[in-house]
Amino acid sequence: MKRLLSALLIATTALAAQAAATLQPAKSELAFTFKQMGVPVDGKFTKFEAQLDFDAKKPEAGKIAFTVDLGSVSLGDASFDAEVAKAPWFDTKRNGRATFVSTAIKPSGPGKYDVAGKLTIKGSARDVVVPITLSNGVAAGSVAIKRLDYKIGDGEWADTSMVANDVTVKFKLSFAGL
Repeated sequence: MKRLLSALLIATTALAAQAAATLQPAKSELAFTFKQMGVPVDGKFTKFEAQLDFDAKKPEAGKIAFTVDLGSVSLGDASFDAEVAKAPWFDTKRNGRATFVSTAIKPSGPGKYDVAGKLTIKGSARDVVVPITLSNGVAAGSVAIKRLDYKIGDGEWADTSMVANDVTVKFKLSFAGL
C-alpha cells in the first residue's frame, strides 16, 4: 500500500509540474510581416493566450492551443490599426479571435518539433504545420500563410499587387514551468 501511495504521489507531482507550464506574455512575442506595394510591413499582436500540455519525452502526446485577440493588432500607426480591424481585413466586431489547435506533434531534431494543427481566422480553417524550436522554456518559430485563404483583405483588397498574399507569422512564446 505504501508503494502505491508513493507512486500516486510521484505521478501527481509530475502532472502538477507539467500543468504548471504557463505562458509569460510579457516575455513573449507574436509578430507578422507582409509586403504592401513591394515594401515589407511589420506588425504584431499584443494580446494572446497559449495552453501547453507537453512532455519532451512523449511529444506525440502533447497538445497546444493558441488564441489571438485580433483587436490587439499593431502596425505602429493608430489609423492603420483601425483600418485592419474593419470587415475587409480582420473584421474584429464579428471575428475577434484567431485560433490554432494542434492535432499532432512530431520531433524533427534535437529540441525541434513539427506541430500540425488547424489555424482558424475569420471562420476559415486551414491545416498548417508549424516548425517549432523549444529551448529553455521558449517555443519559437515562424510559419508562412496566405492571407486570402482566411479572407483577410476581401473585396478591392484581394488584389495582391497592392498587398501581397504571403504573410509570415513569427513567434517567441516564453513559458514558466516548462
